[in-house]
Amino acid sequence: MLYKSDSFEVSFIKENIAEFKFCATASVNTLSQQTLSDCATALKQLAANTDIKGMIFTSDKEHFIIGADVFEFLPIFTRSEAELVTWIKEATDVFDAIEDLPFPTLSAVNGLALGGGCEWVLATDYRVASETAQMGLPEVTLGIMPGFGGTVRLPRIIGADNAMMWITSGSTNRAADALKVGAFDAVVSADKLIESSVSTLELAIAGKLDWQAKRNVKLQPLKLNRVEQGMSFAMAEGMVMAKTKGHYPAPVMAVKTIKAAANCTRDEAMAIENANFAKLAGTPEVAAQIGIFLADQYIKGKSRKLAKQSDVEIKQAAVLGAGIMGGGIAYQSAYKGTPIIMKDIQQDALDLGMGEASKLLGQKVKRGHMSMEKMLGTLSKIKPTLNDSDLQSADIIVEAVVENPKVKQAVLAELEKTMPEGTVLTSNTSTICIDLLAEALDKPENFCGMHFFNPVPKMPLVEIIRGAKTSDKTINAVVDYALKLGKSPIVVNDCPGFFVNRVLFPYFAGFSKLVVEGANFAKVDKVMENVFGWPMGPAYLLDVVGIDTAFHCTGVMADGFPERMARADKDPVTIFANEKRFGQKNKAGFYKYETDRRGRLKKSHDETAIELLKPITEAEKAFDKQEIIDRCMIPMLNEVLLCLQEGIVASPQEADMALVYGVGFPPFRGGAFRYLDQTGLANFVATADKYAHLGAIYQVSEQTRQWAEEGRVFYKVEG
Repeated sequence: MLYKSDSFEVSFIKENIAEFKFCATASVNTLSQQTLSDCATALKQLAANTDIKGMIFTSDKEHFIIGADVFEFLPIFTRSEAELVTWIKEATDVFDAIEDLPFPTLSAVNGLALGGGCEWVLATDYRVASETAQMGLPEVTLGIMPGFGGTVRLPRIIGADNAMMWITSGSTNRAADALKVGAFDAVVSADKLIESSVSTLELAIAGKLDWQAKRNVKLQPLKLNRVEQGMSFAMAEGMVMAKTKGHYPAPVMAVKTIKAAANCTRDEAMAIENANFAKLAGTPEVAAQIGIFLADQYIKGKSRKLAKQSDVEIKQAAVLGAGIMGGGIAYQSAYKGTPIIMKDIQQDALDLGMGEASKLLGQKVKRGHMSMEKMLGTLSKIKPTLNDSDLQSADIIVEAVVENPKVKQAVLAELEKTMPEGTVLTSNTSTICIDLLAEALDKPENFCGMHFFNPVPKMPLVEIIRGAKTSDKTINAVVDYALKLGKSPIVVNDCPGFFVNRVLFPYFAGFSKLVVEGANFAKVDKVMENVFGWPMGPAYLLDVVGIDTAFHCTGVMADGFPERMARADKDPVTIFANEKRFGQKNKAGFYKYETDRRGRLKKSHDETAIELLKPITEAEKAFDKQEIIDRCMIPMLNEVLLCLQEGIVASPQEADMALVYGVGFPPFRGGAFRYLDQTGLANFVATADKYAHLGAIYQVSEQTRQWAEEGRVFYKVEG
């Protein structure tokens, strides 16, 4: 044994060739501060060992190294910029030490090499990968950029354009694709990985491969002349700004860093990366995006714990009600491996549901992500039927019929009578109280809500709604099924609209009041998209949700919360619903829609919409951007706070992830509670008080006021 620590060990794998094996006691290999410190010590000793003529880096885990230990990030990032530069340079010195070893080095990459793991393999002279390996630099998804030499080495290995694409997108790249651009030197079957790696090192040691020339490329400036640099960096900067709208500083900083270091040696370039990484690390966007990662880990851990407690084995699922939603649920279940029965009373609906599933699978075949054989096998896991008797084999049934409480109650009551003992019953309602639906059941303990978001395959969130009499057994089983579907389940307590829709409709109400007072809805959309960062402004989102759906939900919310959410006398949604302008589904709502050459709906200005709104709106008036944001967001944030105070949602983490995953709350803001922390609860209350005269949705609760006085912070970071 040449060296041993808690996370790696070094020994000779063959005469004169050392194997540096990552073997952390945890289930995966990560780069913690302790690991890097141990590596620094080990590398000094190994560099001085004249018996070593080459070194291979391996992993004893399923994956090579999945990145740095994110759980150490937030406390470190509270340090001053100068302290961060010192910290990050100490880390990058380790990677430089790998690159400066006096003998050839090679990474044998199995599984994932991400973030710091990817930067580790970039520091070695050669990179051989198994066929299933993947590599990438996903740091921008956390609000940072590669900080262990990724912006320096990757452009010099695969070219500046390819590197900027990898880094700014945060993409994970398959072995074959990485090989094409030169990130991997060879790709072999898993059983040949070590053998091929050792053979490559032997060729380098024997002088048959010029490892020093290969290394030297990474130590020198980029091989681009000034004209090529100008074109490459200008195009990259333009593309990144167009995509991020300036909300995400990390990809912009990454491009600037590569540009600034283009004509520098490695050490000069590393100093630039160190400085720019430190500048990024202290930004609110980093706290927000790493906070999302940690919150996601929190909800996943909570879900896994509940799922492990389930004693219901779900071998067969069923969805009652086909069409687009039913077809989406059926597709997701079959695609993830759980056979599903799709039941409806109309053959046309079943045809529509199967058509939806076939379309989704066909797109995967077209993109090369699935074979035709696998597509047919997946489709065979969906059984369309008109017969109630076919439901007898289901372990869980998702009711997804029309959003009408009486219809749902009748369907659920009939299901309960006929289904076998122990079958779990759920309703895919978006707003109707679970307790109301449960009134029709003899055994409400076996029933809960399972609210999918549309489109089902793309939306990660599933709200699982616990009724007053829902048993833990039922919740555990439904959480387990949601995880099997590849979804992120969040358990909430029952109320009209549950959590996501309950907080979304006050946001719509604030927007509608602005429009009635003379705000141009298209300008409001631009502010909420380009300034606040929503993927869609409220008018556009209403068109996507469906004006008819929004009108129905507004009625449910008005009945449930008459003081705060009563339907307004002057309401744009009501006007459009009465005119049967239902948004994208019939190509007319706030905007008009046309299908482009790729089959996507494109919105455009519609003068008819403006004319229809004139009877209920005042003369057009210009509103300050911040006022637009405040008047839309305060009602939503007030309702989010109430949901936490009332126990509808259990934690800030679950609330924030529900909003990010369910309605696209801007990730760079970190969710509603992270946003409140960064705004300051006292500042939020003061701003809300300015608009309190506009109605109950702007008036903060006494609990919120008390929290503000106490200086309540929802996320605490220890420095």
